[in-house]
Amino acid sequence: MSGATRLILVRHGESLWNVEERYQGQADSGLTATGIEQAETAAKVLKARFGRPDLVVSSDLPRAWDTAQAFLRLAGGAAERDPRLREADIGDWVGRTFTEIAAAYPDVLAEAARGGDPRRGGGETFTDMRRRVWAALVDIAEQAGPGKSVMVFCHGGPIRVAAAAALGLPEPGHLAFSPPVNTSVTVIDYRGERGNAVVEYNAPTAWAADATRTD
Repeated sequence: MSGATRLILVRHGESLWNVEERYQGQADSGLTATGIEQAETAAKVLKARFGRPDLVVSSDLPRAWDTAQAFLRLAGGAAERDPRLREADIGDWVGRTFTEIAAAYPDVLAEAARGGDPRRGGGETFTDMRRRVWAALVDIAEQAGPGKSVMVFCHGGPIRVAAAAALGLPEPGHLAFSPPVNTSVTVIDYRGERGNAVVEYNAPTAWAADATRTD
């Protein structure tokens, strides 16, 4: 880690729409009872592994913010909100079930599975999200400075594209990484132009929820 800023990316706990298999995007359905317990379990693991980071930043969406609060109640301190860390904007797919979208938009899903980058629901592409999220993480890393650690509470989609961006994979690059499970940890050492490293990806801190879709 010498000379790097360590970014510790944590996916939120299980949400209601994760369980109901609905696309969530930038809407929010709140943590389930299981999600709350996952967040509390993850907080203990995160505190034991990483101690108190130099900076804590969270997506402003409630499912990520509430997961961050579970950690802060244990570790102390406060989190900054950054809306650039939100999940993808998926337009009018929000709240619709995976089954419904698969029936209504098979061509869009097939294109995405082939590595294309459609605007799901008329919202963002994965490339759009990657550029937004990576710009936020670069700003956050530079705010903290070399040798510091930052814990970032966010979402599955942003974590996938951040890992791809860190390694400089061709955009969008997310298909190189499996969807992170709830409250998993991904660690990126940010060194800017000197090169970055994905130290750890999708390491569970609590039991994995059945629903691991990133939206």
